[in-house]
Amino acid sequence: MLKVSNLSVHYGTTAVVKNLNLALAEDEVLMLVGPTGCGKTTILQALAGLIPISEGEIALGNWCASAKKPVPPEKRNVGMVFQDFALFPHLTVEQNVCFRLTNTTQADHWLNLLGLDKFRHAKPARLSGGQKQRVALARTLAHEPAFVLLDEPLSNLDAALKDNLRWEIREALKAAGVPAIWVTHDQEEALSVGDRVGILNGGVLEQLDTPEICFSEPASRFVAGFLGEASFLPGELQGHQVSTALGPAPAIPIDTAEGQVDLLLRPDDLSLVPSAIGNGVIDWVRYEGCSRLYAVTVEGGAQLRVRTSHEVHGKPGDRVQMAITTTHPLAAFARKR
Repeated sequence: MLKVSNLSVHYGTTAVVKNLNLALAEDEVLMLVGPTGCGKTTILQALAGLIPISEGEIALGNWCASAKKPVPPEKRNVGMVFQDFALFPHLTVEQNVCFRLTNTTQADHWLNLLGLDKFRHAKPARLSGGQKQRVALARTLAHEPAFVLLDEPLSNLDAALKDNLRWEIREALKAAGVPAIWVTHDQEEALSVGDRVGILNGGVLEQLDTPEICFSEPASRFVAGFLGEASFLPGELQGHQVSTALGPAPAIPIDTAEGQVDLLLRPDDLSLVPSAIGNGVIDWVRYEGCSRLYAVTVEGGAQLRVRTSHEVHGKPGDRVQMAITTTHPLAAFARKR
């Protein structure tokens, strides 16, 4: 099991990663997500031994790397999958996957499993983006690494291809029984693919938990907003119930919140019905194909986002009736002063 303890990385006097702690289970896929510049790629480079660490330790099996006792990349048995594929253009698919291998049994296994057998003798220039990424993954897994690091492996691919390939990669990692840390800036990818999700903000890991917990019980307002569309409705918390302008709702107090709180609402937690005497006014609407996303200002001044069927029609300035429809507890944060 990979264990990271109090890891910090500095570029000069600037702390890029601060006091990172995490452990990776034997076949776990851990997603790291956060805005640009939050330290995601730096963490991968530090784990791979490509950059020095300033404080802390990285341990796996019979090696332990620290600032004073670094372990070179070739001694760590780590595989990396890059967003730009990093294939040798002059080598065939088979030669790329078998590079520096003496026993090609695993290479044959992964070429077949990832649907690359018929491309064995093709050069990378003849492959699509998705095929190139599968070659990069096959090359990594054929070397039987102790763990795999993936640096935004799908960022250069179109949206339609991403959805299928993310699951192919996850299934291949699970089939190999190899743990992985996967960096992405795509919240949907992180929530759907990861066994656990870590949310980074300014080099600090704000929350590390299952996708469901991170989404429904975010540790901070930043996490709430980063993992999905978030609206906040003022209310009064009593026990595990919040009284709001839209009626009562079940709640989970976050970080000992009490009294005056802001209730986290996702677009799917609400309903919208056109009504001339409704409790809200439409500010804007966005057509999304299967659905429409509305921003509505309700009585009291809070602006909420609600997603409806595309068959619900409304335009800015129309009055609507808003209601909380969810039955699961909603996160309640202490009221912002």
